[in-house]
Amino acid sequence: MWHRVPRAEDGRVNEIIAGLHMSPLEVLALLGAVALVVARWLPPAVRPPVTIAAGAVFALSTIVLSVVGIRWQMLPVLAGAVFTLPFVLSPLLRNRPGRPVWRARWWLALPGSVVCVGLIATGPVAAWACPVPVFPEPTGHFAVGTRVMQWTDPNRPETATPETGDRRTVVVQLWYPAAKSPTGAQWAQYLGRTQQEARTVSDALASYAGLPGFLVDGVPRAHTHSVFDAPVANEGGRFPVVLFSPGLGGVRTQNTAWAEELASNGYVVAALDHPYDSAAVILADGRTINTEITSTGNDEEDNKRAVETTGIRAADLSFVLTQLDRLDRGETAGPLTGRLDTGRAAVTGHSLGGGAALQAARQDRRFAAVIDLDGYPRDPDLRPFHQPALALTQAISPQTDPRYLPRLTEVLGLGTATSYRLTIPGAAHLTFTDGPLYLPPVPSIVGSLGRTESPRVVAATTLAFLDTTLRNKPGDLSGVLSAYGDLSVYHPGGSR
Repeated sequence: MWHRVPRAEDGRVNEIIAGLHMSPLEVLALLGAVALVVARWLPPAVRPPVTIAAGAVFALSTIVLSVVGIRWQMLPVLAGAVFTLPFVLSPLLRNRPGRPVWRARWWLALPGSVVCVGLIATGPVAAWACPVPVFPEPTGHFAVGTRVMQWTDPNRPETATPETGDRRTVVVQLWYPAAKSPTGAQWAQYLGRTQQEARTVSDALASYAGLPGFLVDGVPRAHTHSVFDAPVANEGGRFPVVLFSPGLGGVRTQNTAWAEELASNGYVVAALDHPYDSAAVILADGRTINTEITSTGNDEEDNKRAVETTGIRAADLSFVLTQLDRLDRGETAGPLTGRLDTGRAAVTGHSLGGGAALQAARQDRRFAAVIDLDGYPRDPDLRPFHQPALALTQAISPQTDPRYLPRLTEVLGLGTATSYRLTIPGAAHLTFTDGPLYLPPVPSIVGSLGRTESPRVVAATTLAFLDTTLRNKPGDLSGVLSAYGDLSVYHPGGSR
């Protein structure tokens, strides 16, 4: 038995395909389409074999793509090739012994060829702008496992459905340090436990953002670097815990790249779906709960609703910490029993979830640290909190809410432990999510850091803070953070 040794050329080919954000089949169809257009302009001797080979490659790859599912980004490629086919095949079909080969005049063929090339080129541009997300490989020592839990709080009614008597239920996804999975293990689906669940969530996210669903049809095709229900790592002792609340209309998986990086470095991340304000929450019984929060157009009313929602989320976060503590003590079944160090727990969140994290930290001293990812503080009861805090913010521009930084500064200044605010140049609001991996690279939407740098910066800064606050790792935290942007440090007593 022999094994093929990868060559350097293989790596370069894979890098080119990855850079195009197209699958090998899509690249074959693209090359076949381009060759069909170019064949018209080749010398007569090589024109027929090139046309036949290109047509065969294009036809076969298109047939296979139609079976596995054609992305919308390929439609211009198909249209350009189909438009070209009659003109390149006609000379072959009409060719008879003793008869001249018919060809369109060059001055007619040239505009048609330019149009077809333009159509075909639209495909890879669209694939690059709206790709199937490729998640960065975690850099830590551990492999990553993931599992989904559902917990109901018997002490809290569901305020969205007071008439039914429902109790508050949350869906939580855990990412944790895992033993290395065997070769061939299936990577976890992004956005859901199954592809159908991922499509439901993707459609709900697009609808919430006011986008047509086809623009992000590549997102449910993605897989991550974690394995569902993988065995917990044997080494590492008890792991610190990091709870995460997504933005308004966001979902528990919206920061998967960040969660996997933390888990590979020895943390357990517990991300929440908040029913009735997450875009879509799929319960264990198969029911889907979509968000019921919409803008009223009245700033005062919208702010009141945001304050109420933030308070509910803060209670959700405390409830989940209680459930994780019960899981660690074996009061509920699970493979992480005895492996969760809930005495070293951080509460984190993005956007509205960041505001909820700050409020949860003030209300619940079991949290040892708090991270706010570009979230506006909405706690109506501004009193000191006692945990060190890290607030990461987007680059401040004239479009930024002028109340944001003063409010955040006021809250951080109330802390009785040292806190940090880091404004990252080139960052936008969605830089702190998985958005840069699959949304069009428009700076006002995802920032200008790029698809590789965005998740790296968010992970590096938050890991440095967590290692210092939860693991007492020595080092110059201010020096590390200041390398990534404009840092303000808030010391106890109001000094800076």
